[in-house]
Amino acid sequence: MWLRGMLVAALAATAAWGVHLAIPGIPLLTTAVVLGIVVGQILAARPGLTGALAPGLSVAAKSFMQLGIVLLGLKLSLVDIAALGWVTIATTVAIVLLTFAGTLGLGRWFDLPGHQPLLIATGFSICGASAIGAMSGVVKAKDEETATPIALVTLCGTLAIAVLPLLWQPLGLSALQFGHWVGAGVHDVGQVVATAQIAGSSALAVALVVKLTRVLMLAPIVAVASVVERHLQAGRGIAQADAALMATAASPDTRRGVAKRPPIVPLFVAGFIVAMLVRTLIPLPVPVLDAAEVLQTGLLAMALFALGTAVNLITLLRTGGRPLAVGLLSWVLIAALALGAVHLS
Repeated sequence: MWLRGMLVAALAATAAWGVHLAIPGIPLLTTAVVLGIVVGQILAARPGLTGALAPGLSVAAKSFMQLGIVLLGLKLSLVDIAALGWVTIATTVAIVLLTFAGTLGLGRWFDLPGHQPLLIATGFSICGASAIGAMSGVVKAKDEETATPIALVTLCGTLAIAVLPLLWQPLGLSALQFGHWVGAGVHDVGQVVATAQIAGSSALAVALVVKLTRVLMLAPIVAVASVVERHLQAGRGIAQADAALMATAASPDTRRGVAKRPPIVPLFVAGFIVAMLVRTLIPLPVPVLDAAEVLQTGLLAMALFALGTAVNLITLLRTGGRPLAVGLLSWVLIAALALGAVHLS
């Protein structure tokens, strides 16, 4: 039942890979999201996307996303992160927290619906669409709540690829400083690579380590969100049980099991941490790391294509300029904070 949807996601990921090979400056994962968004706007495709293909696309969007995030942990070595120095690590963590809090506040101030403020804050502050997918799974966000943040982080991340290199020389940054700025201020790992490689291999290396330090924040932030969601669901469950008791005069024992709460630490977050520790403590062969990276990229490309198909641009336009305003303001916020961190380091 789910095989057809997964096959379509795999074909789309392959197509995105082909585009990336033909034009290396275009990030593979960004291409996958954009391809999903384009397919989602084709009227003739929508019955299939919401019908026969839906089960497989759902598996790709959720399970493949989580597996890809687990494998992402193999890119993180605590030794490489420690080599940045405490000032760079501290400012990078501060950027994530300030951007997360600022974007969450902006989303609520602009009165965005449902989980959108939380998802936009997660995507812009940590690692783009992958982080949005991870957070949406924890808080059980609806597809329509996830679609807008995915579109925004793709748009603004692509904007960064075009704009930041133009500001490199006018801001008087060295190549290494530019790499630091990109790693601290651009959303998705693929977008970081596309932007930083312009300044050379040394700048790209710095950008990736700084970026992966931000990715490390995915685990604690998602875990905290899971704890908050458990608390909220417990409150809703007790309220529902109380209402049922008042209506039926049932026993207090019926309160048990009213709401199924998410785990304190989601399984894929624990897997991410284990993978990171394995990379740090065990000298894995290069072929193993290369194979894991290919698998991780393929899984995330399939997941992001599936998430992209849920984006309805007409519905997005009908929401007005509020989500776009939040996205652009968050983009400016993280770029400014990252630039300040470069000068502090």
